[in-house]
Amino acid sequence: MSPTILKKRSLTEFFSPNSQKKAKYSPPLDSVISKDHPCSSHPTYPFPVPHLPNHIAEKLSESPHTEGKAINDQPDLDLLYFQPFVAKSVEKVFFEFLRSQLFFYRVQYKIRRGTIETQINTPRYTTVFGLDETSRFGPDGSIVEAATSGPVATTKYPTCQPRPIPQCLDELRKITEVFTGTTYNFCLVNYYASGADSISYHSDDERFLGPLPAIASFSFGAKRDFLMKHKPVLPKEGDAATAEINNAKPLKLPLASGDMVLMRGKTQANWLHSIPKRKSGESDKGRINITFRKAMVKGGTENYYQYNVGLGGVWRWDNKEKEMRPWQSKKED
Repeated sequence: MSPTILKKRSLTEFFSPNSQKKAKYSPPLDSVISKDHPCSSHPTYPFPVPHLPNHIAEKLSESPHTEGKAINDQPDLDLLYFQPFVAKSVEKVFFEFLRSQLFFYRVQYKIRRGTIETQINTPRYTTVFGLDETSRFGPDGSIVEAATSGPVATTKYPTCQPRPIPQCLDELRKITEVFTGTTYNFCLVNYYASGADSISYHSDDERFLGPLPAIASFSFGAKRDFLMKHKPVLPKEGDAATAEINNAKPLKLPLASGDMVLMRGKTQANWLHSIPKRKSGESDKGRINITFRKAMVKGGTENYYQYNVGLGGVWRWDNKEKEMRPWQSKKED
C-alpha cells in the first residue's frame, strides 16, 4: 500500500486568505474564567464546564499543525499519525484548562468469571460525554429519538444518564471531523495522573462501533508510550498470510502533547493497544487522552457510561494541592 498524506489546512483557511500570525499572549486561566464566563450546563453535569477562552479557541481552530502521516505497512494496520495535531503554542494551556475544568471519576466495577467475582479499580481517571446514533440531544438538553425527534422512552437508557459533549471538547470534535472525514458522537477522556496510571492491551472492537470503526485519539500533557501489537492468529500449515500476520512487528509511538493518532479500517479488529506504566521521564506530570468515536446503537451508550462513570463519586483537579481530589457540591456554591 502506498502511504497517503493529509495536507495541512486550518479551518480559517476556508474563509480567509493565508496570513502569517504572530504568537499571542496567553493570559493565566484564572484571569479569564470568571463567574460570568459562558459555560456548558446540563442536569447531568455535577457542575458547569466553562467554554474555551477565546485565545485558546482561536489557536485550536488553526489545527492541524502538521500533515498526517499514514502508517499502513503491516497487515491490517491503518493509522494516520499527526505530530502534532494541536500546535505547541496552545497544547499546554489546553491541557491545563481541561484538567482543571472537567469532572472525572475513578471507576470501580465487578466482573464475573465463572463463579469468581472480581472487583476492578480503574487505574486512571475517566469521564465520558455523548449519545449513540439512535438518539440525540434536543435544544433544551433532553434526549429525543433521532428518527422522529420525539422523546425517548424513560426505559431506553435504564443504567445511565447520557450527557452532551461540552463546548470545550466539542470544538475539538468539529475540527477533527473535518480533517478525518468521519463523524463522532462520543468523547471519552482519560486522565493519567502519574506513570502508575495505565491501560492494558485491548482493542476497541465492540459491535456497537460497527465493522470498520474510526477512532481519533489525542494526547495532551506528559509524553507516554503508545504500544500496539497484532492479535495472534492460529497458524495454518502452508498459509503464508497467517505467517505474515504472526510476524507483524509491534509498534511504539512516543505520543507527545498535541499528537493525534487516527485508528481506522481493520485496525481495531486485528490490533491491540496499550499505555503501559512508566517510572521515569515526564510521566508524573499528568496526561490527558481524548478519544472521539461513533456508537451506532444504545448498547454503546450504556457500555461507555458504565465503564467511564460507574457509581463512584466525582473528582476534580485541586490547583493548590496539584492533584485530583473528591469533589463536594457545597464547595462550588
